[in-house]
Amino acid sequence: MSTLDRRKFIKSAVAVTAAGVAAGCSNLASLENHTPDAQGKSVMGLTAPQMDTVRVGFIGVGQRGSGHVKHYCHLEGVEIKAICDTYEEMLDQSIDYVVKQGMQKPTRYTGSDLAYKDMLSRQDIDIVIISTPWRWHTPMAIDTMESGKHAFVEVPVATSIEECWQLVDTAERTQKHCMMMENVNYGRDELMVLNMVRQGLFGELLHGEAAYIHELRWQMKEIEHSTGSWRTEWHTKRNGNLYPTHGLGPIAQYMNINRGDRFDYLTSMSSPALGRAAYARREFPADHQRNQMKFVTGDINTSTIKTVKGRTIVVQHDTTSPRPYSRHNLIQGTNGTFAGFPNRIAIEQAPSKVKALYEKEYQQALKAWQESGSQGRKPYPPSYHRWDNDMEKWRAEYDHPLWKRMGEEAVRNGGHGGMDFVMMWRIVYCLRHGQPLDQDVYDAAAWSAISPLSAASVADRSNSKTIPDFTRGAWKTGKPLGIVA
Repeated sequence: MSTLDRRKFIKSAVAVTAAGVAAGCSNLASLENHTPDAQGKSVMGLTAPQMDTVRVGFIGVGQRGSGHVKHYCHLEGVEIKAICDTYEEMLDQSIDYVVKQGMQKPTRYTGSDLAYKDMLSRQDIDIVIISTPWRWHTPMAIDTMESGKHAFVEVPVATSIEECWQLVDTAERTQKHCMMMENVNYGRDELMVLNMVRQGLFGELLHGEAAYIHELRWQMKEIEHSTGSWRTEWHTKRNGNLYPTHGLGPIAQYMNINRGDRFDYLTSMSSPALGRAAYARREFPADHQRNQMKFVTGDINTSTIKTVKGRTIVVQHDTTSPRPYSRHNLIQGTNGTFAGFPNRIAIEQAPSKVKALYEKEYQQALKAWQESGSQGRKPYPPSYHRWDNDMEKWRAEYDHPLWKRMGEEAVRNGGHGGMDFVMMWRIVYCLRHGQPLDQDVYDAAAWSAISPLSAASVADRSNSKTIPDFTRGAWKTGKPLGIVA
């Protein structure tokens, strides 16, 4: 996500704002059942004054952040004021791209790990996009809010429970937005399913399944720069779910987590950690640094979350095994189920338009079977006992208005099939119209907390761990995310 040099970070970590930034420093026994006193008022539904122009600064323009710069060059009502990174080659590439789009040249910040603080001292920046290694996310977000700016942070927003509370406390004290940029919530399929859920298609929700299953062993070959140069080390530090939010974010929005329901507790277990060591032996010389690492992250981690309303969520993480990509994206209710990868749906009581299509398709298939002399298997009538893999009729009925509005432009601008562009467009839209964001600091904290809590559960024979109520009770009256256009 960024090319900030992790080795430089180690040298300057004492100067970073958040004292508890290192992974594994959480005293979970005292934190998971403790809710600190509020330092400010709730930011549930927070709105900021309307901005005619959204003035942006970027911290980190590596593999992830450089894409964000490109998207902001194609959004109306945006000025890119400054860009900061310690890797000057990537920094200059992003600055050059902005200039080539006919925009004013952004100010360049580099030279030290803390150069971003000089950028934050400016008064002509409204929001800061943070796309750096995970261990920098919380301190940079805190510094951003303390400087009077809104923080938009790559996933996960925090690596410990302490950091989650630090972010919540800072956002409430400063009354600034702190949004974790969970782009998957803006994917076409995820938005469509949210629309289905809001229209009651699945009945009362019961269960969800989420995952980040993405073979990324190749990142171990990124030694000096790029994501693997720092992300690989996390596999030597934490045995749990390292990256829960991509699959979990959409499920949380379907279930109105922090807005009528909330995470209560989780249990977690991991498989043995075998795949990365085997890959290192195969791909690197025996004396290579990758073969000196002790990998502890189980190749696959499975965590189960219970919500206050009694719903269940399975969350998996596997970036090591040779298997196809999946986020699961399964939501199950009393009237049926949607599952992703590949998309499929099973419904007991279909809406009238879809039911008519089902019947027409069945009658056509039955007629063809009869005309063939009853050759082969007789067509089955529509039933929830079989998956429907044809999503076109469902898209025609339930495609999200936001995707209908922005889909073509999103695909044209790219970013994981367009979801990145839709997310950035939506952020700017909310800021320019003085509306609440779709995700807030409570979402960021709750979704990110799954990682350290999963590790704590794994280390404790999978005993359950309480998930803090970062809203301090505001979830009971929080307004669910609507179907925005």
